[in-house]
Amino acid sequence: MFIILAWLFAAAVVVHNLEEAILLPGWSKQAGRWHCPVGAREFRFAVLMLAALAIGAALLAALQGQESMGAYLLSGYALAMLLNVVFPHLLATIAMRRYMPGTATALAFNLPVSVTLLQRAFAEGYISSARFALAGPAIVLAIVLLIPALFYLGRKLWPSSEMASHRAHR
Repeated sequence: MFIILAWLFAAAVVVHNLEEAILLPGWSKQAGRWHCPVGAREFRFAVLMLAALAIGAALLAALQGQESMGAYLLSGYALAMLLNVVFPHLLATIAMRRYMPGTATALAFNLPVSVTLLQRAFAEGYISSARFALAGPAIVLAIVLLIPALFYLGRKLWPSSEMASHRAHR
């Protein structure tokens, strides 16, 4: 069951990131403290890479099996997505009194799939409590730190037309 959930988790991340890729860059321009304004190209690059990471983690978990790096990477990513349901999605939607892009898919897909994946990971021996207590938060932190790096890389690889014209006028 864990392997099936691994692939469902990857699909949930892809759907969630797709919703954000379409709606979040525009929303971020009026989000205030809840989200720095982000360009569409850099954001879409970042969520594409994060979706690829979810797929890669599911593949590693499926290939490597119990107590593997892949199982911990996938489970840590599931923890990150579980936390992401609350912060920023639910909190921003409630505090701003307007919909934050990604909240619907976070609640409909990420929440149930992540919870079930983690339950099955422990129950089927794919991860242990002691190791996950260290690996889970470390992976969450790594993903949080990866996001601004992906934005930076996205800006460098695909600069917006505004940035390109700004450079041309220097």
